[in-house]
This record gives sequence, structure tokens and C-alpha cells, in this order.
Amino acid sequence: MILGKFSFGTGDRFAHQGKAQLRASILAKEAGISITPVWNKSHREHKTIKSDPSDVRKEADSTVKELGWTEAYFVDADHINMNNVEEFIPYSDFFTLDVADYIGKQPEKGDIEDFVKRYSDYTGELNIPGISRPFHITKEFLEELAGNFLIAIKEAEKIYKHIEKVKGTDNFITEVSMDEVDAPQTPEELFFILAEIAAKGIPAQTIAPKFTGRFNKGVDYVGDLNQFAREFEEDLLVIKQAIKEFGLPKSLKLSVHSGSDKFSIYEPMNRLIKKHDTGIHIKTAGTTWLEELIGLAESGGKGLKIAKKIYAEAIDRFEELTAPYANVIDINFSTLPDVKEVNKWDGSKFANTLRHEQSNPDYDREIRQLMHCAYKVAAELGDEFTEALVEFEPTVEKNVSHNLFERHIKPIFLEY
Repeated sequence: MILGKFSFGTGDRFAHQGKAQLRASILAKEAGISITPVWNKSHREHKTIKSDPSDVRKEADSTVKELGWTEAYFVDADHINMNNVEEFIPYSDFFTLDVADYIGKQPEKGDIEDFVKRYSDYTGELNIPGISRPFHITKEFLEELAGNFLIAIKEAEKIYKHIEKVKGTDNFITEVSMDEVDAPQTPEELFFILAEIAAKGIPAQTIAPKFTGRFNKGVDYVGDLNQFAREFEEDLLVIKQAIKEFGLPKSLKLSVHSGSDKFSIYEPMNRLIKKHDTGIHIKTAGTTWLEELIGLAESGGKGLKIAKKIYAEAIDRFEELTAPYANVIDINFSTLPDVKEVNKWDGSKFANTLRHEQSNPDYDREIRQLMHCAYKVAAELGDEFTEALVEFEPTVEKNVSHNLFERHIKPIFLEY
């Protein structure tokens, strides 16, 4: 099973936007580029929504059939580990092995010594084709790297072998995810991480490292764009060399866990994947749940009332709702408008405040981050929310498709 050169992960928490999401890939195909759609949903999201991995498979299969999509598509068990992988195995064919929690856990001294011995030939200058500066590899560097990453890679092996035992070899796509940590992995660290992934027999087709800068949920990138571009390009070149050197799948590519809407980094990503003729996987593109909320607000009446109700509840339950996302949000609570003020807004004002158009004076990144975390409130509304999605489907779907194609696919893959 091979993942296409370009692939695009989309989450659909309430399982109502499959057609709108797939239309974005259809528009891309009409524009001359093939992008493999990947529907993803995490264990945490399933528990919050009270859904099941089978629901994602049903939605993907029915959407593909209804719209006549004949190319590849996948269902991703997003950010899974040994505690929850079992529930995803029957329904997923893409598995994101999240081992970030194991980074920094100390292995046995003998394992570190063995790692250093196996890669001792790389001490000195390490030159990667296309990267102008050499990397200086020392025994101490290898020891520190082993101390930080060996346990995490062993855990990835454990999860992969468990899935393989059930599904068989070559029947699923494997991603190794190390992005949800504080410190970014350097390109030279990535080289040896990939070496060890290969040594463990994990046929990873995507690798998700942590980059420098803030990747907060649903809002733009915050950081040094030049540094990001340098890291991104060097990672692309490290992957290309690791494929040759360690026998990793030729389809191996970089996965960017964007948290959606990192518009600032799309231009360098676009430019560099074209420069090096390489693929890329975008883990989460477009916050579909927020586009649903925008569509409801624009519809006015009942839809706007629901949007305002969710905002009011989110303000009241701020700590509870934001706690699970503490590392990937940055909200100044004191700047959030009072519920009484928001209740005076019309649908256009509410939508413009939430929609990620930074040139619009109404746009508010604090509100957008808060509402990203507030899907639990929508889930608790049950039929009231999902029936509104059906009632106002044309407006909601228009927002979802437009957001994915115009704000994500075009700037990453087509424009510039």
C-alpha cells in the first residue's frame, strides 16, 4: 500500500462534511494536481463526540462512492498508541504512531552503547547532498540522541508490529509522529531517527518532526519564517538521503502537523517541495468544525443562536475546554469579548470574527482558538447541533470546501 506523492489529512469531527472535504480534492484534480484525501480522527475526539472509528470508515466509503472518486483515499487512526490502537485496527488503513510521550525516557545503558557503536562510522563530518553545511557528529551527540529517542522508536516498533500482526504487511500506511513536544528535532537528529526506524523494520511512509515556532490550533504560524524554511528544506534533503542510505520506502515524505491554517509557511513549503520535486503530507488541513460554526452563524436565526450558545458555554468553561490543548494554544482570556456583547452580533459579524481572514478587521485569533477547543460543547448539544448542520447544509458545505481548496490546497500545491 503506497501513499501518493501529495496527501491531505482532514478531520471531520461530526461526520457531516465528507462530501464537502472530498470536493476540495476533486477541485485540485481539475486544476491538474492529484492529492490523496485522508480522513483522520483521534481517540480523544472520538471520546468527546461519542463516536467510533467505524463511523469514519463509513463516512469515507460512502462519500467516495457518492461522488465517484476513483483514486486512492485513506482513513487515519490519528495519534494512536498501544492503549487505544485496538479499536482502530478494523477500520483504518493509515496509522499515526504517536510516540512523543516517550521522548526523553532513558533507555538502558547497554542500549545506548549499542546505538553509539552501530552508528560510530558517522562520527566526524556528516555531509547530506544539497545541504551546504556539514553536520558535526560526536560520540556525545549520539549518546544524547539515544537517550532522548531510543525508547520512543522502540515504542513505535511495538505499535507497528502489533498492527502488522493483525492487518498483515503492506496493508496500511505508517506514520511516526514526534511533533507534540517542546523542543524541535534538528535535521541531523532526524537522520539518525530515520536510521533507527529503518533498523526496527518500520516501513514509515511519513515522518512528523517538531519544527521551530508555535503551531497553535487553528491560527497562523508564529516564529522565524526563514528558520522554518531552512529546517523544512534540510529535513526534505535528510529524508531523501535516508531513503537511499537505510532502505526506507521510496514514498517516505515529510508530514507537517499544522494544527491547520499556518498560512505564513505555505509559500516556503510550496516553493521547496517544487524545488526538490518531493512529496508532502499535510496532517490536518482546515479546521472543518470551525467552518461548520461559521456556516451556522451566516445562516442566521437558529444557526446563529447555536453559535452564540456555544461561545457562551466556552467562556464559562474556559479552563476545562482549553486544558487538553494547553501546549498548542495561546489565548489571552482577558481580551475575549463579553457574552452580552457577542449576543448583539449579527451572523456576518460572528462569522467574520471567527473566519481566518487576517485582513478582515473583525477577525479575532483569540476567539478562533477558543472555539477550536469548544467542539465538546457542540457535541453535548447532540441533535440540536447536528440537525442544524443538515438544515443549513448548503451554507456550511460551501464554507468547508472553499476553506480547504482556496486557503490550503491552492497556496500549498498550486500557487506561487
